[in-house]
Amino acid sequence: MDAPPSTIPTLRLTADVSGLARAADLIRTGRLVALPTETVYGLGADATDPEAVAAIYAAKGRPRFNPLIAHVATPEAALAEGVFDEAALRLAKKFWPGPLTLVVPAAPGGSVCDLARAGLDSVALRVPAHAIARALLERVGRPVAAPSANRSGRVSPTSADHVLTDLDGRIAAVLDGGGCPVGVESTVVACLGGPPRLLRPGGVTREALAAVLGFAPEAAGDPGSRPVGPGLLASHYAPRAGVRLDAIRIEPGEAALLFGAFRPAGLEEAAAVESLSARGDPAEAAARLFGALRRLDASGAPTIAVVPVPEEGLGEAINDRLRRAAAPQPA
Repeated sequence: MDAPPSTIPTLRLTADVSGLARAADLIRTGRLVALPTETVYGLGADATDPEAVAAIYAAKGRPRFNPLIAHVATPEAALAEGVFDEAALRLAKKFWPGPLTLVVPAAPGGSVCDLARAGLDSVALRVPAHAIARALLERVGRPVAAPSANRSGRVSPTSADHVLTDLDGRIAAVLDGGGCPVGVESTVVACLGGPPRLLRPGGVTREALAAVLGFAPEAAGDPGSRPVGPGLLASHYAPRAGVRLDAIRIEPGEAALLFGAFRPAGLEEAAAVESLSARGDPAEAAARLFGALRRLDASGAPTIAVVPVPEEGLGEAINDRLRRAAAPQPA
């Protein structure tokens, strides 16, 4: 397994023919490779190989009851792994390739292993839009489990540098594809009988889902219960600093995370300041979110004070990540 820290540094592969071939060979032989997607960098392993999947959990320190997303190169490959009802098919047709994960019943002949599915009879599937990710998936030729490429509970990575900060020496390689244009994880929708349920907000907005389905999907249940999809633990995406939400005043020594034109009182006393989007653009804010949190965390401030961010559109996903970052951390 790649999990324990070692004296061997993680390879940084360029996203050319040679780098893609090396990355695919590593994954096919059970090794861990971080890969770029349009959302965040994923920690990729052969989803059909339980030992490779176990190496993901070990490298991340990820709870074993949290299922992983299996990434495939084409919608046709996804249809071989899951059972899609009418709603799932409509969503797949509209949003794949793209930042949408569908949780569906596992197909009887599906190849995603039980460990990647956390022992459930459902499977989480995504066809990413990122050209480098799809080129790698085509070369691997099988589903690739790829949760965010960071230590579990830490801020998700949107660059190869972020991956190496958390995982250098713990994984075989990172395929450097530059920054991630969306910047927050995929939206997760469960289609498991009955109306679809929105398990996690993300790169596809609730409004866009409703436009396809003809109704807004139901919200997820208690995030503290056993998750049926990825990214559903109450405390997740957490920096080391505490996170204080809806701040209208910055206390001396706090780091400040801004959005739009609003300037909280006491800003001049902040230890560090980052803006998600000076013009109040949720898409820009989503792309900057994890990088800004990492930089503020690196300032050494004990608390990151976050000004209010509107819930509309991608703001829902941003606030979801921020609430998880602010949740109490397990002992």
